[in-house]
Amino acid sequence: MNSGIEVVYIVKSAPADIEARTEGILLEQAVELPRSVLRDDFVLNHIVGSVRSIEALTTGEFRVTISHPEGTAGNDPAQLLNVLFGNTSLQPDVLLEDVRIPASLLQTLGGPRFGIAGIRQAVGVPTGPLTSTALKPMGLSTDKLAAICHTFALAGIDLIKDDHGLADHAFSRFEDRVRACVDATKRAAQTTGRQSLYVPNLIGSPSRVLEQLRFAQKAGVGGVMISPMLLGLPLLHEIVRNELTVPLLAHPSFGGALRISPEALLGRLFRWFGADAVIYPNYGGRFTYSKETCARLAALLRQSDDGLPPVLPVPAGGIKIERLSETIAFYGEDVMLLIGGSLYEAADDNALLQRAKSFVAGARN
Repeated sequence: MNSGIEVVYIVKSAPADIEARTEGILLEQAVELPRSVLRDDFVLNHIVGSVRSIEALTTGEFRVTISHPEGTAGNDPAQLLNVLFGNTSLQPDVLLEDVRIPASLLQTLGGPRFGIAGIRQAVGVPTGPLTSTALKPMGLSTDKLAAICHTFALAGIDLIKDDHGLADHAFSRFEDRVRACVDATKRAAQTTGRQSLYVPNLIGSPSRVLEQLRFAQKAGVGGVMISPMLLGLPLLHEIVRNELTVPLLAHPSFGGALRISPEALLGRLFRWFGADAVIYPNYGGRFTYSKETCARLAALLRQSDDGLPPVLPVPAGGIKIERLSETIAFYGEDVMLLIGGSLYEAADDNALLQRAKSFVAGARN
């Protein structure tokens, strides 16, 4: 049997039932039939996988590791997801905790095109933490968003992205916003001598997202952002492999809708499918990720021993400027700090500029 895809689940079950539950998950994710009706030798030897381990955790909860033959994924990104957590995702007592795939599948997915090194080259900052912020709120006109973008670029923030809520709205059309914000960063660069990257949010149907991507790259953006759980991980893969010429940020929106651990989804799958930087909720902010989860995510994203480039962790979601030193000490140099709301606490435009400059200075020291 050619095994190779290892999937780790957390399963709630009575101890007396856990072996049968595990067998059921194994078969559900491959053949959707009881073992007793399987008579084809190829199916039995090359499609049906095996149970590697069952580990009791707490009362009524088990860690189960199942191995599927590599061929079940069909060398296809969408089918890989189907094998990992297709029908079993419909079972409310099962969580996908982790996944490991062979090198051949990693090469099929391809991973990031730019990674940490490519983003550093794009922003011209070879060492130290990088800075980023978001244009918001939804509802502002294109002119007002571009003015904020200009302020952040004057302050020297490395990467200025759309908030993930900015789409192709009547009050700020996508193409108009891209042109205006690219121009804003260029005008700021004439004053500061360095170019901030403007990163628009791509959102819509697959065909519309591809239109947006092509327009944005032609207009001279420094990167793009998508939410893979809104648009689909296979679309992320296709964009990276066939269309991308600038770094890509992945936003976690809708990432909590499935019972998949942050480490498996954001730390492994987002990187494997092609993100160059991955945004996730930082500890102590508006969300409930722990320090331990954030540390594991950063380590998974920055790993390089699997043959794929390391990517930037982008902690976000309520980081305060006043906690900048603490956050940098926690993550180290290879990180992009995304601070939004803490900057917008400034009383007026000049205060916003000074607060953004303080952010940049704090990251550079």
